[in-house]
Amino acid sequence: MSEKIVLAELDETLQAAVQDTRERVAALHGELIRWNLVVWTAGSVSERVVVDRGDGPEKTDLFVIKPSGVSYDALSADNMVVCTLDGEKIEDGTPASLTPSSDTAAHAYVYRHREDVGGVVHTHSTYATAWAARREPIPCALTMMGDEFGGEIPVGPFALIGDDSIGRGVVETLKGSKSPAVLMANHGPFTIGKDARGAVKAAAMCEEVARTVHIARQGGEIHLIPQDLVDSLNDRYQNVYGQH
Repeated sequence: MSEKIVLAELDETLQAAVQDTRERVAALHGELIRWNLVVWTAGSVSERVVVDRGDGPEKTDLFVIKPSGVSYDALSADNMVVCTLDGEKIEDGTPASLTPSSDTAAHAYVYRHREDVGGVVHTHSTYATAWAARREPIPCALTMMGDEFGGEIPVGPFALIGDDSIGRGVVETLKGSKSPAVLMANHGPFTIGKDARGAVKAAAMCEEVARTVHIARQGGEIHLIPQDLVDSLNDRYQNVYGQH
């Protein structure tokens, strides 16, 4: 077993990057509440620690995640947990009894196998989780879906919580997909992004389209958008829309 990393022994630039990440991750959990994506203590946000030593951003082998079983109104930067990409908590200044989220192994697996991912979010948002309970992809019937997801939101395999099985399902299902969201069967959505904010946005958008398409189906047949038009929507949204 490798020697335990001690946060206080890391260089000051890295310590500052960890603190900044803790503050962002703590604040972003408030967005899950704001958009009605979680209840009680369910769900989690994590972000890979990125450090800039003057020559541009550099990804590290650390990430920050929510502690397990702690209520959202008690979350703060001080109780965010710092882990290695193996999912092991470092000596980060929090009590040894404060353990990371039960989803930590899944988040860690995604970071190890997707270098482009800087943030991971898991929720049990109502409509998206209902699609996951049916093990049914959300079909691309909205321009918003073309914009954000580049097609349908796929369903991943059933996997038990606690090890990296969920992470494996997320990575495998999203391989070759433009979607930043996957509905893990009978569980709920996992989303990814270049940072935690991007993953939170994807989680909010996933729930919005899950709700809208569900309501649309109650009124009759829905009509899918042809893939060539979906590709055009996605390219415009990802590369032209907004401020760059």
